Amino acid sequence: LRDFLLVYNKMTDICFSRCASNLNYRTLTMDEESCLDSCAGKLIRSNHRLMGAYVKLMPTIVQRRMAEYEKKAGELPQAAEGTPLPDPNTPLPIQQINLQPPDTNQQAPVTPPLEDIQVTAPPGS
Repeated sequence: LRDFLLVYNKMTDICFSRCASNLNYRTLTMDEESCLDSCAGKLIRSNHRLMGAYVKLMPTIVQRRMAEYEKKAGELPQAAEGTPLPDPNTPLPIQQINLQPPDTNQQAPVTPPLEDIQVTAPPGS
């Protein structure tokens, strides 16, 4: 749809700049109308020919891309075969754990108990 709209806008731009000579009237003159018909017809016919060539070439392009994807997919398992797997009999490395007691010099913030908090309503409520 995007490509169609781009072609349509380009065709409109080309034909308008070639054929619209007098912008003083709301309607087209006979010369402008025939010029626009031939311009649009020529561009539409050329677009149809391009699309026909594209449709003929598309299966070849798709086959080439599929062959490339299959080749890349075949290379992935070969690359994976080249990397050694870890030996299941080898023990895993032991992680060191910090067994130091927490620093007692730092005190947690003190929050007052809920009983000590008093809520007062503003005057006039």
